[in-house]
Amino acid sequence: MKIIKTRFEDALLIEPNMFEDSRGYFMESYKKKLLEEHGVVMDVVQENHSLSKHAGTLRGMHYQLKSKAQAKLLRVTNGAIYDVIVDIRKNSPTFGEWEGYILTSENKRQLLVPKGFAHGFCTLVTNTEVQYKVDEVYSREHDRGFVWNDPLVGINWPFSNPVLSDKDSTHPLFDQAEYDFTWEGVKA
Repeated sequence: MKIIKTRFEDALLIEPNMFEDSRGYFMESYKKKLLEEHGVVMDVVQENHSLSKHAGTLRGMHYQLKSKAQAKLLRVTNGAIYDVIVDIRKNSPTFGEWEGYILTSENKRQLLVPKGFAHGFCTLVTNTEVQYKVDEVYSREHDRGFVWNDPLVGINWPFSNPVLSDKDSTHPLFDQAEYDFTWEGVKA
């Protein structure tokens, strides 16, 4: 596996090594020890799987408050997404900034979304399936988000009129959302 640092501390792109032959391929999709060597300690407690039937389906921007915060390791098993993270750690030099990544079933890339980041994705093709491991279970009480098209954040989504859930279409603006993460400085 190849670990690629992003511009955000602790957010990583992961490219698996592919072993292909006439039968197909083999790859390791998760390797706890390798992640730990890169400072990622993630006790996976649940794996989720979503299917989005329509291109332009947007899920986000989501996070859970600190006591039930989730780190996520995402991969696309069918289709393609534009995957976005936003730094929501107060006092961080990159607070409110975002970055997007293309994850597809062909490129096999995975994104590690650390705690302290909001996350969302938009499907680029029909029948896209996303699987992700989390280190904390879902908590409705701690579930938060902000609206996907907040002008203050300015995410450049691939669709201007996405398919949204009722919940995602009614999130507050970024500067009105509740955050309880604080940046603790660069790790030594």
